[in-house]
Amino acid sequence: MTEKLLSAVNKHLIWLLAGVFALRVGYLFVNGLDLIGDESYYWDWSRRPDWCYYSKPPMVAWLIGAFTGVGGDYTAIVRLPAVVLGMVFLGYFYATAKAFYSARAAAFALLLILAMPFNVLANFIMTIDPPLYCFWMMSLYYLHKALFGHSLSAWFWAGLATGAALLSKQVALFIPLMLVCFLLQDRSRHVLFKREFLFYLCPIIVCLIPILLWNQQHDWVMFGHSKGHFGIKESATLATRLGQAGEFLLFQLLLVSPVLFVLIAIMGFKATGRFTRLSEEEQFLMLMGPILLLGVLALSLVQKVQGNWPMPFYFSALILLSGQWVAGDWKKWLKTGVIIGYLMVSLTYALPLLIQAFNLHNTVIDPTYRFRHWHELATAIDVERKKALPPSERTFIMALGHRYLASQLAFYLPDHPNVYRYEENGKVTSQYEVWPGPVEYIGKTAFIVSEKGASDISKVLKSAFHSFRQVGVIDNPMAKNSHYNLFIAENLKFWPPKTMKGNE
Repeated sequence: MTEKLLSAVNKHLIWLLAGVFALRVGYLFVNGLDLIGDESYYWDWSRRPDWCYYSKPPMVAWLIGAFTGVGGDYTAIVRLPAVVLGMVFLGYFYATAKAFYSARAAAFALLLILAMPFNVLANFIMTIDPPLYCFWMMSLYYLHKALFGHSLSAWFWAGLATGAALLSKQVALFIPLMLVCFLLQDRSRHVLFKREFLFYLCPIIVCLIPILLWNQQHDWVMFGHSKGHFGIKESATLATRLGQAGEFLLFQLLLVSPVLFVLIAIMGFKATGRFTRLSEEEQFLMLMGPILLLGVLALSLVQKVQGNWPMPFYFSALILLSGQWVAGDWKKWLKTGVIIGYLMVSLTYALPLLIQAFNLHNTVIDPTYRFRHWHELATAIDVERKKALPPSERTFIMALGHRYLASQLAFYLPDHPNVYRYEENGKVTSQYEVWPGPVEYIGKTAFIVSEKGASDISKVLKSAFHSFRQVGVIDNPMAKNSHYNLFIAENLKFWPPKTMKGNE
């Protein structure tokens, strides 16, 4: 049965990918889930194209801007790039596995990647991950052609793909770093540093320069934000660190699926122990994935690690695992892993319907709560805004609270206004503080949505207006016994300056 399935995958590959694409696009338009905070945040970036932003390089904003510029500012259109990038990713993933091993291994690798729940999310939620995964995979494909197919032009295409990955997320720096490690391993490869590696490096540098220039002009804010993710907190107890490591491990089991994650981890440990006995191609795959994955697993023991950080490292691990499966290893366990994986993928797609059917909204076991009620909240706020403000008056909107409140209001309010955010501690903690405040509205009125009550709002902000009064309260549909307070602040006198740099 397995051989027939693999043969069918290879024979009807285009139709398989077309079917997956149709499924994902259809799901995109019928799921009924709102954007999560990061998606609306990056959408807000896309309205102001730039070379970099507070926490990330610009690719995600460029892609969202390109699609919404054609299709409009709709939830499904914001997410459509994730589906398109996901299909390009699958094509390159199959081609890379085939180049390293065989068509049979490539077909099995494709079945493995489709059996991972994170692949569903990466082709649905439009964050920095879909472009990173796509360009990461393209980099591996062209590096294989360059290193083992001895194609000079492939070095340039690999560099271009890595540059695009770097424009997507900073973690792409690991690709050239691990490539250098691979070239240094064998003296016969050192000659590649004289010409071929420079062909690879040139487009990466071209992509890196505007990011560096932007940061130089903005107090290196992106690097400060990235640095904030790392570092051991001495105050953290052993129990806290173990809890964080357990949470990270749980995310891997859910995103990758339990059996496949355990197999990849075991394979990585075993292959690391006999690294020098691996073939050149297997050593390359190890450096580009499993070794980095083991490093992240070790890091999770000493500090908090986000569950999506190691996802690109699984790609070469799956290809390596597929090659070992073709050689006769892991037969029984991989069959079990694939079955469990597809059950979890099916559950992931069906989750919104199951939550609806069993009335589990906003419960502890509802993972879709981040996708709900933003449109509902914005509609309620818009009603109050129209009551409180004359339609002819030139006003602006402010959000006091998390950056998601500002970005979701900007997206879901009918007129897609620019929403300004005030950070009470004076630090730069989001892109909203990098952008200039509402200085063009001096003398005008602000409609303010706040997570805090009037007595808890900064006196500095209140003093920036001639008058400041509460006009309403809106229930928070995402949390019981919680609400948002609505204020009218008249005659903006000045915009409080930023005083300090900071991190999210």
